[in-house]
Amino acid sequence: MNEKKLLEKAKEMLLRSYAPYSHFHVGAALLAKNGKIYTGCNIENAAYGPSNCAERTAIFKAVSEGDKEFEAIAIVGGPDGKIKDFCSPCGVCRQVMAEFCRKDFKVYMENAAGEIKVMTLAELLPESFSLK
Repeated sequence: MNEKKLLEKAKEMLLRSYAPYSHFHVGAALLAKNGKIYTGCNIENAAYGPSNCAERTAIFKAVSEGDKEFEAIAIVGGPDGKIKDFCSPCGVCRQVMAEFCRKDFKVYMENAAGEIKVMTLAELLPESFSLK
């Protein structure tokens, strides 16, 4: 799978993001080991706690459909849906990734200049609580 294609799918999800409180829209595209792509966007709630990040939306969709082995995820986001800087997963999302992904799982991020940053889960969350 080409990381550019995965990032394009993540960008498509920015349009579906529901972020009326933070105005920070995020899209994600998760690549399962079998080649299937699961997408997600952030979905906010006035109570904040029930809100869900784009990355977790994609992972939970995949797991709910029976996929539990993943290769990579692409994440893009920014204020009012405009990509500016690299959009890194929050701590909760990193821990959810650690539940289902190997330490060499790749996280692709892209900024407004079109530069791509790639990090492994081990780099993003060293010393994680993990089954893998």
